[in-house]
Amino acid sequence: MDKKISTDQSIDQLVKAEWDMFQLVQNTGGRASCQEDFTTFEIMRSCQFKSWSDAALESYSADLENARQGGKNLITEKYARMMESTSPKEYRKIKRRLPPVHPDVYELIGKILKILLACEEELIKKYPNVTKKGRVLYSTEDTPFATSKETYFKGELATYSLKTLRLYYEHISDLESRGENVSEVVLKETVTRYGYGSLQEAEDSILTESN
Repeated sequence: MDKKISTDQSIDQLVKAEWDMFQLVQNTGGRASCQEDFTTFEIMRSCQFKSWSDAALESYSADLENARQGGKNLITEKYARMMESTSPKEYRKIKRRLPPVHPDVYELIGKILKILLACEEELIKKYPNVTKKGRVLYSTEDTPFATSKETYFKGELATYSLKTLRLYYEHISDLESRGENVSEVVLKETVTRYGYGSLQEAEDSILTESN
């Protein structure tokens, strides 16, 4: 089987598994509109996974299956962990219900965040018009109604197994050593899905629309 097809199929399976968990997330204000929008969900998540190594994809697939078999919802957990920054008071009420995180996980998350935030900062400088349509970058900018990329990353990374985190860190560290920006890989995939030929084309188009 062609490697690219195999990778694409793996990503499709991951997105489907996450979507099934996403459907079971219970919001305090009722079901969110994004839970009815599979198209956007699929684009955002599949473009994210396009930047992963096959080994990391395989490991995360095992994480999702283990969670499913154990009655855990990693998507619910991800959003719950984000509340530590976006809604501290509410987070304190649910903190004890979340599974403990191994100290090695926090150490790896710190290393991963250092790379990801540097990549995002570089991307903002190169493509300010494209990136301004996304989330704010830092946790210091969080509000109960807006979650930064830093907080989103931290919440999601804390749901990965130690094996998945190590594989993901190895992969993005390798990209960094070769002068490649993992966040740019994700954004390029995203604008392509929305019909642009390149990131620069998207940047120029958005600039024209705003003038």
